Amino acid sequence: MDKAAVIYTMENKPIVTCAGDQALFTSLYTSLAQQLPREPMEWRRTYGRPPKMIHLEANFVQFKEDLLPKDGTKALLTFPFLHIYWTDCCDTEAYRNSVKEDVSRWQSSLRSHGSADWVIIVVDGGDARKKNKSNILPRSSIVDKIRGDFCNKQNDRCVVLSEPMKDSSRSQESWNALLLKLRTLLLMSFTKNLGRFEDDMRTLREKRTQPGWSFCQYFMVQEELAFVFEMLQQFEDALVQYDELDALFTQYVLNFAAGDTAKWLGSFCSPVSNWSGLLLRRPIDMEKRDGIQRGSTGLLDLRGYLFSRQCTLLIFLQRPWEVTRRALELLHNCVHELRLLEVSVLEGALDCWVFLSCLEVLHRIESCCDQPQLAANSAHTVGLWAYATEKLKSLGKLCGLASRQGPTSEDLNRTVDLLAGLGDERPETVNSLQSPYKKLKEALSSVEAFERHYLELSQAAMEMYRAIGRRRSARLLGKSLAEFYMSKGEPEQAEILLSDALASYVSEGWSFPVTHTRKQIAECQKLLGRSVDSLKTSALLAGDANLDADERTRFCRDVLDFAGDDGERRPAAFGEPVGADVPSCPPAGSVKSSLDMGVFAKLTRLQFRPDGACVHSGALLQVELTLHCLMPVPVHVEELAVSLHLDAEHGSKGQRHGSGTGGAFPDTVDLEAAVSPPGRPSSLSAGPVPEMDEAHDRSPTDNSLSSAGVVCKNAHLVIRRHDGSPQDEPRAPAGNPPTNAPTVALKEGARVLRTRDITLEPGDNSVVLTAPSDESGTYTLRQLCVALARVNFVLPHLYPAVQYHVYSQEPQLSVQPLSEPLLAGLPQTVKFTLLTGHYAVKKGDALQLSNSHGMPVLTRASCAARVSNTSAAARESVLSVQSSDKVTSISLPPTPPYHTLEFQLEVLCLIPPGPERPADERLTNGEVRRRPRSYSHPDTAMTAVDQRMSIDCPWSIYSTLLALTFHIPFKTEHSLLSAGNRKYIQVCVRNVSDSDFALAQVKLAEKRPPRQEREQQLRPELEMRSLNAAAEQLLCSKQSVFCLWEVTSAGELPSGVACVFSAGFFPRGHRGATDAFELFHYHFQLDRVPTLYSVKADIVPPAGERHCRSGALCGLEVLIARLSSPADDEKADADGKLMYEVADSSSNWAVCGKSSGLVSLPSAAASPHRVQIEVMPLFAGHLPFPKIQVLKYLPHNAAVQPDADGPVENDSLSLLDEAAADTASVRSRGSVQSLGEQQQQQRGAAMPRLDPFSPGQVFNHSHARQVLVLPAADDHIMEVHAT
Repeated sequence: MDKAAVIYTMENKPIVTCAGDQALFTSLYTSLAQQLPREPMEWRRTYGRPPKMIHLEANFVQFKEDLLPKDGTKALLTFPFLHIYWTDCCDTEAYRNSVKEDVSRWQSSLRSHGSADWVIIVVDGGDARKKNKSNILPRSSIVDKIRGDFCNKQNDRCVVLSEPMKDSSRSQESWNALLLKLRTLLLMSFTKNLGRFEDDMRTLREKRTQPGWSFCQYFMVQEELAFVFEMLQQFEDALVQYDELDALFTQYVLNFAAGDTAKWLGSFCSPVSNWSGLLLRRPIDMEKRDGIQRGSTGLLDLRGYLFSRQCTLLIFLQRPWEVTRRALELLHNCVHELRLLEVSVLEGALDCWVFLSCLEVLHRIESCCDQPQLAANSAHTVGLWAYATEKLKSLGKLCGLASRQGPTSEDLNRTVDLLAGLGDERPETVNSLQSPYKKLKEALSSVEAFERHYLELSQAAMEMYRAIGRRRSARLLGKSLAEFYMSKGEPEQAEILLSDALASYVSEGWSFPVTHTRKQIAECQKLLGRSVDSLKTSALLAGDANLDADERTRFCRDVLDFAGDDGERRPAAFGEPVGADVPSCPPAGSVKSSLDMGVFAKLTRLQFRPDGACVHSGALLQVELTLHCLMPVPVHVEELAVSLHLDAEHGSKGQRHGSGTGGAFPDTVDLEAAVSPPGRPSSLSAGPVPEMDEAHDRSPTDNSLSSAGVVCKNAHLVIRRHDGSPQDEPRAPAGNPPTNAPTVALKEGARVLRTRDITLEPGDNSVVLTAPSDESGTYTLRQLCVALARVNFVLPHLYPAVQYHVYSQEPQLSVQPLSEPLLAGLPQTVKFTLLTGHYAVKKGDALQLSNSHGMPVLTRASCAARVSNTSAAARESVLSVQSSDKVTSISLPPTPPYHTLEFQLEVLCLIPPGPERPADERLTNGEVRRRPRSYSHPDTAMTAVDQRMSIDCPWSIYSTLLALTFHIPFKTEHSLLSAGNRKYIQVCVRNVSDSDFALAQVKLAEKRPPRQEREQQLRPELEMRSLNAAAEQLLCSKQSVFCLWEVTSAGELPSGVACVFSAGFFPRGHRGATDAFELFHYHFQLDRVPTLYSVKADIVPPAGERHCRSGALCGLEVLIARLSSPADDEKADADGKLMYEVADSSSNWAVCGKSSGLVSLPSAAASPHRVQIEVMPLFAGHLPFPKIQVLKYLPHNAAVQPDADGPVENDSLSLLDEAAADTASVRSRGSVQSLGEQQQQQRGAAMPRLDPFSPGQVFNHSHARQVLVLPAADDHIMEVHAT
């Protein structure tokens, strides 16, 4: 009994026996017991296990031989790990007479039992020596005797404790040494004995395959080791021992299920007679431990005892939440192991055991944790709450407590048997009002109590699941609660919970739970008598592929029966308000129900026929719908309609969207691919599909498009959180059934695509509708409705958006050249294209082209026209052309609307003659014709000319202005050449086009305006003598032709001459065709034609030389003569003052002395002026003459006429008078210029200036002359004589 009591309390410590003077030990016990565990010791274990720091405690007991271990005894809890002999003997006589003999007997007893862990403690009290000083020996002598008699080879086994009762440093040192020694010896004994025990236990475990091996015996041995670890407060190591026992037993059970049976397992296969649940309120359940030791326990008792020990150790380790996890695994494993071992269990007994065990674990956790901790860690305990709820529900069904009728007599007998197996309530829970035993007994006692307890557990578990965010588990538990409400006949509560669970299944894509839950909801709705809601759910189930054909057909018949109850009533037309033709008090069942299309069929594809979703107004356009019917049987549809929305802003006249390929509106839209997420069934799509629409930002001033984008119209639904709650349940997208088929409202619309009396077969069906195209604009397909007698299946919106465009195009007239570029001066063919649009060209309609002088139309009596259409073959026609001076009329052939009329005309753009501006012309609409402006095109060297024509069309009151760009193939330049008094005019014609031309009839004539003929009739006419070849001249591409004429006159040449250059040109190879084309004219003006002055120069060699030599001064004689009088516009320089300047820019000559000066030649009769200048040639050879420049000198009193083209050279002579100017030299200009710069502040004074003559007014006879210059004579000659 003592041993059992010690084991039960688990308060025992390592046993240390004390022999010798018991009074002495008793006086020291308190201090020894308190100081021993204060300091930790490092425990180094075997097999490489990590060392640990432990605090050693001891249970000091009086030495008895019965405490020593007998042979074969392996118990560690009652094993004395250390033996101590206490003595304070200091008298030699007493030592010899009693102490020595007592120590000998003590050691003999230890040796006989194989105990080698002992120590002798000699206490030096200090007071005994004073009483009997005659026989007292030094303490060291007694210790030496004891060591010599008993500790020959183990001197450390004798320890001296000096003055233990005093508070001194010597006493404290003595105590520390004693305590260290005791800890060391005790730890050594632990290590040695535990190692020996572990080896024996390992040997026993290795014999588990031998016959006669018993798991229960091995269990007691390894548990003994666990007890020792727990005694040393090594709870982790103790827990490992129980985990190893758990794993070993589990492996045996699995081997048994695989066919490898063990004999000892037979005791665990006995029928279960007690199912009182786990017992966790005791550290050790000795009753069950004794049963294990005897080998008479069952599976539930062994598992219960193992878990109770694990639970105790985990709580010591402060890991209570691991207890809940292990408990849930244990309960499930026990149920599974009972099935594997084929243990006979009363029906419902296992549910009772699980229920009681769950509550017991929860109560144990609540006893060691406060309420905030429980709330914060509800994720660890909620599994036990849910499992207990499930088992209580199972017990209620078994005992008839969950049925509407209540328990039967058989159910009552079964309840009595289950309660009998619980046994008596345990003493630990007798005083507890909420013990698991009382809860189960009360729950099984009555229907009301069961319902109260079950609802409490269910609500608690669901709230915990919601609190930790496990909504799926909460809804699964709610579904189980809904089944309970159904069994109790309360479908209203059940439907709420089932709908919540259904939303979770749908959002996560669980197809089979969705089907099962919908069947339960359908049953609830039938019990509640809600036919409309039942209709929606039946429609969903009829199209559910998870059901077999019979079930689907049954649900489909329910839908069709509901729809056909009032078949005589006319169905409401699509677009009309629901019940619009129903009396104010309609009979029951007469109002139509609207369901989502996804429960009936899916719109998978939509295609326009013919191809293209853009047609003109009035054209035929068909829409082919592909519907996948989900019903298992053919369904007769009274009406199928699609509502349309017309957006006239997107269909402005004259605009055509999506023509040809790549248009704005596709002709085929695959809706199934657009709405079915990859990898998930389309019927389980979670969340609404974004409804996208175009967004345009237009300028408020000119309505031009500034930016474009897309906008989500249902962003408030798309970006919201969808956690599956009923209030947050998303609306299903187009083509997908929603969670519970919400009622869909029909939208009113005036434009509808409609067909009647069709039959939809299971699977894909094709339905063709005719789309309206009477009004222009963009039509958007909004809703699809399939109408049965009393049911409308509506698709609220189509995604992606399906649109087609109807355009109403205004007639458009355009002109394009047949070849690029258009060349001016040659007939060019242009094509007129008329897009009739909505206008029908009637007989007699004509185009009125205003004739232009710069671009006449080369008319013919008739020309061919081509009428075409995209859907029909082209046909040829003839149109007539009539021309007058002002207008060219083109009679058009009859052409239907939205056809293309094409014809060609030839036009000729005249090359602009020159800078003269003709008189203004007016077009037929009264607008002043602007002169064509010539400009250079960046892509070509040719000059471009824009020609506009005005066309009056029969379909518009406004004239149509069309422009053509022509390019002038030539560039013409002129120049005036002089040879003394003889004048020549040169014209250069350059071909800048890519074509070759031939020039003929090249002429140059003087142009004399009529209003000046009377004024100039006294002047003889000028004669232009051609110096050109008379034959045609070839002008190739990028080449030039030069023409030359000599100007002669019977009298004097006028100062200005206006000339007209003309030439006929034609493309190369068109000989003899020049008469058919207008001549090319070029007008230009020549001013200051006569030669006023002549300059002659000659270079005279030095005296005695025939030729000039380099480095020698030569004479330059310049003769300036006046040939004619100035014109009227040059009367300002009538005094004939000139300035000459000799300069050599090529550095061939050096001008010495005077280089410039003023001369005066007032009239032609004046004698020539001769100037001599010294120059020096710098090089030998034929050197050109120095440059001689003659300028007009205008004195300061002359009127200043600003000339933009005149040189600014007058600053050099600004302050020189006439005399000073004659003697000035080029070398002195720097000082004069600086002086002139100082006088430039006089801004108001008139300043002299120099003006150049126009080309041809001064003829230089020495221009381009050269003179021979010999090298300088070399006087340095060296004679060399060779011998």
